[in-house]
Amino acid sequence: MGSAVERTDEHVREYLIYRGFTSTLKQLDNDIKTDKEKGFRVDKIIDQLQQFVQSYDFFGLKEYWLYLDRRLLCRLEDVYRSTVLKLRTSLYRYYVIHTIQKGNLEKTQEFFQKQASELQSQVEWRDWFILPFIPAPDQNPAFSPYFSRQWADTFLVSLHNFLSVLFQCMPQPVLLSFDAEVQKTTSLAEENEQLCQLLFALQMESRDQREVDEMVHHKLPIYVQNMDRLGDTDLDLVLSQRPVSTATTPSRNFFSTFLPQGRRTPGKLPLFTTGSSPNQASVGRKDPPSNLPAKSKEGFQGNEVKPVSSQASTSEPKSFQSQQSTTQPTNQPSHPRHKKIQDHEKERKELFSKPTSQIPEKRGETGEVELLAESFDEPPEPCSYSRSCSGGADGGGLSTEQPFIKLSQEEYGEHHSSIMHCRVDCSGRRVASLDVDGVIKVWSFNPIMQTKATIMSKSPLLSLEWATKPDRLLLLGSRVGTVRLYDTDAKKNLYEMNIDETHPRILSLACSPSGSSFVCSAAAVSRSGSVDSAAQLPIPVSGQLLLWDTKTVKQQLQFSLEPEPVAINCTAFNHNGNLLVTGAADGVIRLFDMQRYESAMSWRAHDGEVYSVEFSYDENTVFSIGEDGKFIQWNIHRCGVKQSEQVLPQDATGPFILSGYSGYKQVQVPRGRLFAFDSEGQHVLTCSSNGGLIYRLTNGEPALESMLPLGGHKAPVVTVDWCSAVDCGTCLTASMDGKIKLSTLLAQNS
Repeated sequence: MGSAVERTDEHVREYLIYRGFTSTLKQLDNDIKTDKEKGFRVDKIIDQLQQFVQSYDFFGLKEYWLYLDRRLLCRLEDVYRSTVLKLRTSLYRYYVIHTIQKGNLEKTQEFFQKQASELQSQVEWRDWFILPFIPAPDQNPAFSPYFSRQWADTFLVSLHNFLSVLFQCMPQPVLLSFDAEVQKTTSLAEENEQLCQLLFALQMESRDQREVDEMVHHKLPIYVQNMDRLGDTDLDLVLSQRPVSTATTPSRNFFSTFLPQGRRTPGKLPLFTTGSSPNQASVGRKDPPSNLPAKSKEGFQGNEVKPVSSQASTSEPKSFQSQQSTTQPTNQPSHPRHKKIQDHEKERKELFSKPTSQIPEKRGETGEVELLAESFDEPPEPCSYSRSCSGGADGGGLSTEQPFIKLSQEEYGEHHSSIMHCRVDCSGRRVASLDVDGVIKVWSFNPIMQTKATIMSKSPLLSLEWATKPDRLLLLGSRVGTVRLYDTDAKKNLYEMNIDETHPRILSLACSPSGSSFVCSAAAVSRSGSVDSAAQLPIPVSGQLLLWDTKTVKQQLQFSLEPEPVAINCTAFNHNGNLLVTGAADGVIRLFDMQRYESAMSWRAHDGEVYSVEFSYDENTVFSIGEDGKFIQWNIHRCGVKQSEQVLPQDATGPFILSGYSGYKQVQVPRGRLFAFDSEGQHVLTCSSNGGLIYRLTNGEPALESMLPLGGHKAPVVTVDWCSAVDCGTCLTASMDGKIKLSTLLAQNS
């Protein structure tokens, strides 16, 4: 309806200019500028509501909704009144949640003070009056769903759809109806033109078909047109009584009509040479027609009129060519189909120009042998191309049953170098990303993508992790043996901890779900002298695994790494922090009991380093990706027992390579998370050369089933993360060109 209103406004402007009503035209333009209905454009109405929310103008928001109610919503039937009230309630909640997310508690309290008299009698608002007094409302079970981006998107989409349907069902004035009639007439005219073209094409095809039929049966004797009713003896008898003068008529070898289109051979396959003319030579062959049932003959004869493109024979005698040219009618039209039929006729006549004694018995000698005998008993084989097309779905492509729908994909492009880490915090509201230049960006994507803080580190950084309680804190590990605790709200460093001078490279950080401690993996400098060398060392460098208290900012203990101290590349806690799993540079996975602070079990998992490790959804197994390119699931109740194994391509496991012009080549060793699970642990997101790739976990072989490529990247993806909610999820994929793609998915019910 919005587009119709715009077109109608243009028509009215044109009419006013034509009549010279300039003052009316100016007044019309002024009214359009202040039009609160935005020309019935739903997207502009939603933008206006969001503008009031972003500017904390609740009075304007309330007045604008009351205007829409008086102007549009009050005209609805009573059955829709409850829906309107629910939308208004959700709009007010959307405003309140925004004030809390932005930390403007004054506006939150102002809302409840001004609306107390109106809302205190409503049941749906009874529990919301305690919202300003809760320390962390986004973590409260009663209010946490409203702080998710999925709830905000669902509300905005619902409001958009409701207003769209409302505008479509509203009674329209005559002027707008006229525009609809014009559009309908235009579409009917276009459809009529298409049908006329289709009719013309069918008429041309029918006329061409009649011309072909006339050419096939032109001046043929009755015995050829009715050959299905004649036997071989009757055929010979009619031929013997045929006048000699008819030999000059253009004849066709009707035995070739029994050949399927796919079985007709080139003209270099001679079969018969008997008689003084092509007609007599063709009649001299009696065996094949006598074994043909009438129905089979009809089926093959019906294919005769279809032109088949093939190369004309070049080995035909000149005398035969001259005879063919003399027998061709002079008034025959020169049509491409006629030319094809003439060429194919030459092939057929040569096909029956040799005796049967010259036919090879083996199929491989002349390309197609025993053509007549086989063609009577079986239909032509389908071409190999058709078989390959129909079986393409079994060739290992994506599954047709997609578990997710990709609703949108946004790009965060504030980084100017390759990304190392990209992690979402526990609440799913903020993202922290770290590039190889040591620049950290803290940004949000709900309701809009916006950078909250930029951290420029003097010392090179290697690791990054969000704290769990409070989730605004960020742990940053450097290459000079320090770990910083950064407050993203206050935008300042709270603490800086010196870990160990002999092991300055902080490779991995993991915060306990309780928030009271974090694990720090420190490693020595590689032997080549480079702190980040991609060369594989014969013996992994030494390392330490330390436990730090976040409140006292002191080291609690150092874990024992057996059989020797080795660099730990990746760490992960289970849901309650009682278990810790680590992957090391020696290819060993170690499982630690965090209640006893000792190793529960360890086993060699990969040939080479372990790059990434995570607990499964039920926490009975552990998944890992290693330098050997394998994605393996391990049973933690039976040490070293594999449950599944899958070989992944190099662009999913690293090292990642980015090539460019003039021999430019960048190699990056995996640092961040290489895979992430959805909310139910049934699907996993991995890296690829042009975007994330979602697999479904299976219990059989193969262990992974490719489901949905996210795409969108022009450089290899080096780390991923998956923030999941009820039905929607947000996938983060970060690449070597500094681009981060945020893909919003909607889970489909199976």
